[in-house]
Amino acid sequence: MFSMPGATEWIIILVIVLVVFGGGKLAGVGKSLGTAISEFKGAIKGADEEKKDAAAPAEKKD
Repeated sequence: MFSMPGATEWIIILVIVLVVFGGGKLAGVGKSLGTAISEFKGAIKGADEEKKDAAAPAEKKD
């Protein structure tokens, strides 16, 4: 019934959001979102490294 919006619809949505929130507010939201994504990726890498470190001593015992 509904499909994904096309390019024209996305442009209209972005213009409306820009008018409602303003450029400064959107820049702050973008920066916060980028920081959050970066921290999330760092946490995932840290968890993967901890798993590798935990598995490495078990392999060295043999």
